Amino acid sequence: MASDETPETELSADEISEQKAVRLAKRERLIAESDAAGGAYPVGLPVTDTIPELRERFGSLEADESTGVFVGIAGRIVHLRNTGKLCFAVLQSGDGSRIQAMVSLASVGEESLLRWKELVDLGDHVFVHGEVISSRRGELSVMADDWAIASKAILPLPNLHNELSEEVRMRSRYLDLIAREQARTNVVNRSKAVASLRATFASRGFIEVETPMLQTMHGGASARPFVTHSNAFDTELFLRIAPELFLKRAVVGGIDRVFEINRNFRNEGADSTHSPEFAMLEAYQAYGDYNTMAELTQTLIQDAAWATTGGHVVTWADGTEYDLGGEWDHVSMYESLTDALTRAVASGSVPWTGGTDITPETPVEELASLAELLDIEVAHPIAGKYVEELWEHFVKGALVRPTFVRDFPLDTSPLVRAHRSKPGVVEKWDLYIRGFELATGYSELVDPVVQRERFVEQARLAAQGDDEAMQLDEEFLRALEFGMPPTGGMGMGIDRLLMALTGLGIRETILFPLVK
Repeated sequence: MASDETPETELSADEISEQKAVRLAKRERLIAESDAAGGAYPVGLPVTDTIPELRERFGSLEADESTGVFVGIAGRIVHLRNTGKLCFAVLQSGDGSRIQAMVSLASVGEESLLRWKELVDLGDHVFVHGEVISSRRGELSVMADDWAIASKAILPLPNLHNELSEEVRMRSRYLDLIAREQARTNVVNRSKAVASLRATFASRGFIEVETPMLQTMHGGASARPFVTHSNAFDTELFLRIAPELFLKRAVVGGIDRVFEINRNFRNEGADSTHSPEFAMLEAYQAYGDYNTMAELTQTLIQDAAWATTGGHVVTWADGTEYDLGGEWDHVSMYESLTDALTRAVASGSVPWTGGTDITPETPVEELASLAELLDIEVAHPIAGKYVEELWEHFVKGALVRPTFVRDFPLDTSPLVRAHRSKPGVVEKWDLYIRGFELATGYSELVDPVVQRERFVEQARLAAQGDDEAMQLDEEFLRALEFGMPPTGGMGMGIDRLLMALTGLGIRETILFPLVK
């Protein structure tokens, strides 16, 4: 609607303060005139149609065409131009759809036109009643015969002709939603993706549940928790780092297919792929295993891609296309690390004189020496942590297609069943898309005796200062002692799912991200 726009310039803090004072005075005037005009914030207005509905119904009008159809619409003014006898305003709905409102002397009279010029500002929500027409320049419009303020904006909008800074987008997402189509699309896509996840689960007989956010013990993942205090119980509580141990209780209780979509909290770093508060999906299927959960996870993501984009080939924000279709790759962590290290040594890029065959039996001292050579630091080092860090160094960056990385070290996976045929590893996979971990899946450890042994080892690591080690959860162990069937489990970050579908960073996929 460039024909009826007027450019705005950036405002200084003093100018914003001055504008606020002027707008507050207009607010007072509107309130004083409320008996006649409805005030600055009326409780309701006779809206008959939405802007998207009008665009769909009358979007093909020819220039300077009238319809004879009268409507009442409302929207936020995002562009405003006042002339002598005819004023133009572009009204925007919540989804970004726009329509032009025309307020003329001939249609509303001198007093109403003067009030429009004196009281209406950019950013205001206004109600307009009138005939649907197309202007001489072909803009779908409503020629007003009546209007009213729907909500008076006290602060001016930012310059909508310029791109908002990242700082403004993160801290004032409401302005981002007003100004930027991509921000609104992100919200819609997230909603579609989550609805698709629920639909896929429903088609497979899963039941959605909710488990506690506040927990007396933190568990279900290796992460540092947020700690709080309950005055009612006079006890220390933790914001959950994962719902896993409660969802497994549900499986013990007979809910054989269960899932939850909810919030997790981890008191750790924040970057382009991590947020201290994030949305998480976890699911468990009795008589499934990590192979079952890999197939389920692939289907969940492909269905979500179809729901948000209409296909399996998604287009990221930078224009890159990424194919999520077909069957995805599977690689072994130890075997892929061995292959990559062997190639690196053979090419001379890594001056390593030790062995290149990395297995669960490789001594931790040898792994530590290789890590030191590559300047890889591992806090609270155990063999499995070295293997995982070395794998990320050598292999992760080379993954292009969606890939399930399988069979992790036993000592870093305390909740996972030992591999049925490979000593020293567990039946666990991590799914990598776009170079980051999107999801993880297990054949769950259901033997309460072995689970206790794993928890005891975690307690030993915690005593040595490992803040991410799990606690020994007696209530969870007691539940396992009543018998948990063979089970497969999976977890996936919802925010990261949107990253995979859109190519955006994690803070863009979260509606209101935590910022310092």
